[in-house]
Amino acid sequence: MRERTQILIAGGGPAGTTAATVLAQQGFDVVLLEKERFPRYHIGESLLPSLLPVLDIMGAREAVERHGFVRKNGAFYGWGGQEWALSFDEPGRPATHSFQVVRSEFDHLLLQHARHQGADVREETRVRHIAVPDGRATSASWSGDDGRAGDIDFTCLIDATGRAGLLGARQLRTRRVHDVFRNVAAWAYWRGAAAVPGAPEGAIGVFSLPRSGWFWAIPLHDGTLSVGLVTDKRSFHQARNDLGSVDALYHEALTRTPLLARMLEDAHQVSALTIESDYSYTSDTFCGPGYYLAGDAACFLDPLLSTGVHLAMYSGLLSAAAIATVLRGETDEATARRYYQTTYRRAYERLLILVGAFYRIHDGRDTYFRQAQRLSHRDQQGLRLHESFLNIITGTEDLDDAREHPVDLLYERLRRPLDEHHQHGLGGHGTSHLLPLPTTPDHAAAGLYLTLTPHPVLRPVPPPATTSA
Repeated sequence: MRERTQILIAGGGPAGTTAATVLAQQGFDVVLLEKERFPRYHIGESLLPSLLPVLDIMGAREAVERHGFVRKNGAFYGWGGQEWALSFDEPGRPATHSFQVVRSEFDHLLLQHARHQGADVREETRVRHIAVPDGRATSASWSGDDGRAGDIDFTCLIDATGRAGLLGARQLRTRRVHDVFRNVAAWAYWRGAAAVPGAPEGAIGVFSLPRSGWFWAIPLHDGTLSVGLVTDKRSFHQARNDLGSVDALYHEALTRTPLLARMLEDAHQVSALTIESDYSYTSDTFCGPGYYLAGDAACFLDPLLSTGVHLAMYSGLLSAAAIATVLRGETDEATARRYYQTTYRRAYERLLILVGAFYRIHDGRDTYFRQAQRLSHRDQQGLRLHESFLNIITGTEDLDDAREHPVDLLYERLRRPLDEHHQHGLGGHGTSHLLPLPTTPDHAAAGLYLTLTPHPVLRPVPPPATTSA
């Protein structure tokens, strides 16, 4: 079987379904191939308020709102001996709330939405190989669980295959693992847990451990609490060997987190532990002739600030806008790729630095865990630090005076809270204003910026106005 489509999307997670929805709504021919049958389990349950504008663009906001997910109104941190709450209704935030989601249901909802918008969605269909003759992606071979197989030619591909990274990681081998955030996560679900005292309704709880990591606690609408431990690999393996099992390690760590332990006093664990190595990585390039890497297929970041789904849907939106603009003949492919590469990588690098800053600022003890969360010199190579400083701090010219230690300078600036913010967390240097949709000429890249009406496409920056004498 051989067929053809304008856009092939490999992967039906949030990155793939966002792109499929946006492109199908504009009348393009879109085929989405997903290897599993949804709903399927996935971790990454706490969403940022910055996602809501993307759901609005997709037309999926109403469906998510009425589904019954826990409404997330903020966050609570018990970190390094301090406790503070963060409410999303503070001025300047993109939305007053977000959601804690059961990912199997959230992802299924988005997949169904893409199908209803006109995308040809095929589940239980695995993309096996991408043909890249002369460096350009042109076709894919696939096989279905029903024994069928075939090839599909395309004008453009979006690789949204997650951490598996079919094209970038497996075929082109452009993925580079960072030295930083080589952590391990172990999580389970509990029923009967108490709410975080003093936290906004539906808040995620984040609790640091003395010396060796932190816990998340995420309330879900099925009545369970997702409780996950994140620790560095060395500490994880040492504790597992000392205590005899991962279960023993997990429960011993809970005893060293008093506030979380009190929340679980009358609760019982209702699932086995799941374990995943939480590597941080990026790709040398996020796109190339005929293809875009979106979501975790392009890069992956430590879960501390709950940025995974945002980066996935953000990149799905941007890749769709770039492709639509090229297919309409409104810009050339090379310019659209430069826009995507610059915009998506800039967002990822800002968050990479911000997560590292949080770890560094809020653990005053010189522990191995703290050291393991530092960006190494190798990690910093290739980062465009002048660009990454945009919207994090002002005064980027100071970097010229600190070429030896620019990240250290940034961390020192991040210790100073923004005006009218408390010296908690990152003092107002949060993710919301680091991840605006690049919808103004001020956020242009490669001479283009994103417009949302009537559909998401890229537009050239208008020339400066001239004044007559």
